[in-house]
Amino acid sequence: MSISSRHDAWSAGTSYDAYMGRWSGEVATRFLAWIDVPASVDWLEVGCGTGALSAAILATCAPRSLLAIDPSDGFLATARHKLPDPRATFAPGGADALPAADASRDAVVSGLVLNFVPDREKALAEMRRVARPGARIGFYVWDYPGRGVAFMREFWDAATALDPAARDLTEDRRFPFCTQPDLVALAHRAGLVSVAAIPIEVATGFADFDDFWTPFTLGAGPAPGYCMSLEADARARLRERLRHTLPRSADGAIALTARAWAVKAVVPPASG
Repeated sequence: MSISSRHDAWSAGTSYDAYMGRWSGEVATRFLAWIDVPASVDWLEVGCGTGALSAAILATCAPRSLLAIDPSDGFLATARHKLPDPRATFAPGGADALPAADASRDAVVSGLVLNFVPDREKALAEMRRVARPGARIGFYVWDYPGRGVAFMREFWDAATALDPAARDLTEDRRFPFCTQPDLVALAHRAGLVSVAAIPIEVATGFADFDDFWTPFTLGAGPAPGYCMSLEADARARLRERLRHTLPRSADGAIALTARAWAVKAVVPPASG
């Protein structure tokens, strides 16, 4: 399949929140507790999306300032609306050219973004560039290769059973580097020190089948984009297959889990 058919469209803030954002807040809070950045420092967030990690930083880390960047105007508008905090600035920008001065930030973080960045090594180099010596750099991504996002796994298993060509769109095939060893190695290649990594697992519960299915019809992201690219009859077949294969409790609820790999590291002192 072509690059353009991969449905990596992440511009509609409300659609993203219904699909992935509803789970991002808990991961963000647990990540921030683990990286343990001091209060009253300057933060930069790479790829803020609709503001899940931004909100957690503002609520739990007492930042002096937060510069949060994202290439999507739609995401930035959603984040600004949700977080009218004078400490936070939401600005357009990409991971490969961060709009911040050298050695100007005490903490640089990124949540659920690096797998979509074409040049991850350049992104880490930029994160190190804007960080002061001794600053903390941290990031996390979903454990796609370990089939860690169960609701995505259930969707793609059903989709590929009906359409083997959909296999090329699955996140585990597209993002095989989202493993603990590969992410740690990425941090080391960036010249960071005191590198550590942990899994963060959260519950992803759905009240019923419609609660599970509806986000896939909103078109934000690879799986929903694929779902809405199908002809109506093919989409109906996928819906019915999922209805019969998903694990459900007696009351119709669907209890699944999602796992992310989190990495933290420190910028070494300036040499010389």
